[in-house]
Amino acid sequence: MGFFPFIAAFLLVKRLQKSLLFSPLRAKWMSQLTLALWVIVGIGILATIFLHGGFSSVLGGALLLGATWIADKEADFESFNAFVKAHFPLAAASILAGLTEVIAPHFYDKYDNFFGFAIIGAFVWIFARWATTKKQREEFNLITQQNMLLDKLVAERTAELTQQKNELQQTLELLQTTQQQLIQSEKLASLGELTAGIAHEIQNPLNFVNNFSEVSMELVDEMEQELNKGDKDEAIAIAADIKQNLEKIIHHGKRADGIVKGMLQHSRASSNTKEPTDINKLADEYLRLAYHGLRAKDKTFNAEMDTHFDEALPMANVIPQDIGRVLLNLFTNAFYAVQQRQKTADAGYKPTVTLSTKLVKSGGGKGAQCIEIAVQDNGTGIPDSLKEKIMQPFFTTKPTGEGTGLGLSLSYDIVAKGHGGAIDVDSKEGAYTRFTIKLPL
Repeated sequence: MGFFPFIAAFLLVKRLQKSLLFSPLRAKWMSQLTLALWVIVGIGILATIFLHGGFSSVLGGALLLGATWIADKEADFESFNAFVKAHFPLAAASILAGLTEVIAPHFYDKYDNFFGFAIIGAFVWIFARWATTKKQREEFNLITQQNMLLDKLVAERTAELTQQKNELQQTLELLQTTQQQLIQSEKLASLGELTAGIAHEIQNPLNFVNNFSEVSMELVDEMEQELNKGDKDEAIAIAADIKQNLEKIIHHGKRADGIVKGMLQHSRASSNTKEPTDINKLADEYLRLAYHGLRAKDKTFNAEMDTHFDEALPMANVIPQDIGRVLLNLFTNAFYAVQQRQKTADAGYKPTVTLSTKLVKSGGGKGAQCIEIAVQDNGTGIPDSLKEKIMQPFFTTKPTGEGTGLGLSLSYDIVAKGHGGAIDVDSKEGAYTRFTIKLPL
């Protein structure tokens, strides 16, 4: 029976060696396990030749016990703990049988069958544990392979999603760039609408400045003549007239300066800084600029501008450039609508754009108020089927080339998102269109 522990030790090391074939630990343990195999084989042969009786069993059991103890303590073989520990009974039975045979041979001879059954049973137990651990190991390897496959699929899917994310990010950046370009195009388009109106508006104060300057020059000549005659009273009267003319020159010069500043303010990028603004003045300014802008394109076009301003209107805390763009867009659309209707209307039709402002209660907290700006025209109107679409980006009722489809969309964003207000439309096809803006105070 002395050969059983040597065979078990050999098989134990061989099993551990086989388990490391595809493991990262192979380089660490393979040479040591190979050496252990040769040591076991060598000691087994020497024990068989030179040792007899119980000494061979004791040596084999001790060798198996040592191999088992080392493998059990090593963390690298933790997954084989159950299989490794199954060798302890054989090691113990072999040592016990060997010592009994050496110390008490008569006792051993009497019960040698029991010792034999114990050693064989322990040996069979090792194979039983090997079979169960082999099955568990196969299941473990299968799970490991499935996990590796799943990790690979997850990695591939992650890489795919990352690529899609990068592509979407690039698309988003492209869309944002395109959006900014379109917004800038809309601003340039509205600036173009302003240019003709500004040219007309600025011409009036410049004409006044030129006329009063010429009259003042003539008055200066007259004053010099009166002073030469010694008529001081007449010279003082002429000086008073000159002073009055200069006051008018200053007034109209400031008027031209205000128009230029307004154009520069409209053309520059919005600072997104809100400031107290006179809505009546701002609306009136852009109403006239929009009207004269359309008149510059069509000299035959005339329209009546009916304004109703609430003189008690408080200053509104808004971004004037942005609200100016909204008003310019509404006024331009209104004049365009009455112009289009005038082309097909009878002789009694009178194109009219009405602008009104007033202070109203808002739907907020108690006593909350807002400024209401209403722009109404008696133009072509908007069909019911299109009312829900007019605030959508790129939607326009104008012919191709006459509108970007961004005016009302940007206006809605400026009023609703930029100022927390509201913009509503009421229209009847062939009769009127009324846009109402509400700006909270």
